[in-house]
Amino acid sequence: MPITPEDLARQNIDQLLTAAGWMIQDRGAANITAGRGVAIREFPMKKGHGEADYLLFVDGVAAGVIEAKREGETLTGVEIQTQKYSEGVPDQLPCPRRPLPFLYQSTGVETRFTSLLDPDARSRQVFA
Repeated sequence: MPITPEDLARQNIDQLLTAAGWMIQDRGAANITAGRGVAIREFPMKKGHGEADYLLFVDGVAAGVIEAKREGETLTGVEIQTQKYSEGVPDQLPCPRRPLPFLYQSTGVETRFTSLLDPDARSRQVFA
């Protein structure tokens, strides 16, 4: 099966997450308490909310999402998609705040971040 541009973005995102100390897991073998920061790939959200490319857990509780896009795609256009994921966390997951507060959009080269804790929540470019 050929590697898609989004697959390449995910490979770069995996490297960035690992370098930042996150443990990356596939959803079939997920252990949200395996480390301080756990990123689970292709996580199914509530019905009607799709599948997050990564659901981020900090100390065993859901805290944020990452949406991966191919390099060159305009990331400000996918803020709505990450917002939808943040609102669709399955009820059975530990989650102290709904919607999730931390939203990322990334191509693996460019990354944008939105904190819903900010009174003027908007995406901002970050270095990784």
